[in-house]
Amino acid sequence: MHSGYYEFNRRRFYEHMEEGSVLILFSGIEIRRSSDEFYPFSPDRNYVYMTGLSCKESVFLALKDGGSVLERLYLLPPDPMAERWTGRRITPAEAESASGVKDIRFAETFESDVQKILSSGNYGTVYLDCRKHAPQDISRLSHSFADRLAEQHPNMKTADASTVLSRLRLIKSPEEINALRQAEKKTNAGIQAMMRASRPGMWEYQYKAEFDRALGQFGPEGPGFPSIISAGKNNFCIHYYSYTGQAQDGDMVLNDVGAQHEWMITDVSRGWPCNGRFTEKQRLLYECALATSDYMFSVIRPGMPMADVDATIRRYNFERLKDAGVLRSFDEIGKLMWHGGSHHIGYDVHDAVERPEILAPGMAFCVDVGIYHEEWGIGFRLEDNCLVTENGCENLSRDIPRTVYDIEAIMRK
Repeated sequence: MHSGYYEFNRRRFYEHMEEGSVLILFSGIEIRRSSDEFYPFSPDRNYVYMTGLSCKESVFLALKDGGSVLERLYLLPPDPMAERWTGRRITPAEAESASGVKDIRFAETFESDVQKILSSGNYGTVYLDCRKHAPQDISRLSHSFADRLAEQHPNMKTADASTVLSRLRLIKSPEEINALRQAEKKTNAGIQAMMRASRPGMWEYQYKAEFDRALGQFGPEGPGFPSIISAGKNNFCIHYYSYTGQAQDGDMVLNDVGAQHEWMITDVSRGWPCNGRFTEKQRLLYECALATSDYMFSVIRPGMPMADVDATIRRYNFERLKDAGVLRSFDEIGKLMWHGGSHHIGYDVHDAVERPEILAPGMAFCVDVGIYHEEWGIGFRLEDNCLVTENGCENLSRDIPRTVYDIEAIMRK
């Protein structure tokens, strides 16, 4: 992405800011894993969306006053000893080039600067990203800042920046759509690598190694989220991350994976028999899922209620399963379909967007058809990425083998 893309994102946000208000976004800090070891740093996605930067302990500040907006970035200062151990830090010139923000300062001045701003009397509202997905989630820098703000400036009003950002992130820009297309190519390479290597006796961690190696040929970005790769009975754990199972002859291999490109993340699921040949029952269930998926891509279009996507997947798949003699009543659908059929993708694999009531061009989400028949020992899902267009929709992941014929053909090579 170029700096103009991030400048455009910021201008759109500023339209929603009150006059006399302040926006503060933190990139985040490393989280300690154990002793002197930290988890790999992952920046706050809203911070990235607004700046294009992925550096830790950075702050973006914007002041809206009198119809104009003043922008600043606060970065960690140069530190030769720290950089010797953990890598070079971004320079002010590099940060300006990437983000388009011209006023670059070092992080140690942020606290004094922000106190002067908040005490000036010119600003009455502070926008912070304090959203938590669950009450037990760990607090971030924005939460501790909000606590101090309430204590030190009790008359200052706070506003939720994430509400505005979730609306802005819902409609994908041309740059974001292009990045999704590139990520789909990587995902395709990873899934095909697993298909070609598949054989009875192969361990789940070996499938994962094939996927990771294929993505690694495109660069260091790698998977956009922890890969779900399972075989046999492990397919009945929806979010499975152990990779300790072994595919036995006749087992289905399930994977729910996705690459990232310029922070855009795909989410694709494919299922196949580890020996490369669908049994009669596997084919029966898979064809039901495929028919449902194909139908969804024929009917999704602007103006369709978002709730109808899940509901239609469930109802249409039931009719196919009923025709196949697997189910008799819609009341039984929960025995074979265990989860919803759509979620938005983008900067997060379950993108933190405001879920829409009505579909509109530029929205990108998954069409996910999962079938889990424990009695037959068959569990898989067929998940593709849908982009809503002006007159219908596009399957962004259509090139990833998805029919019985194409999967078996790939696995014979």
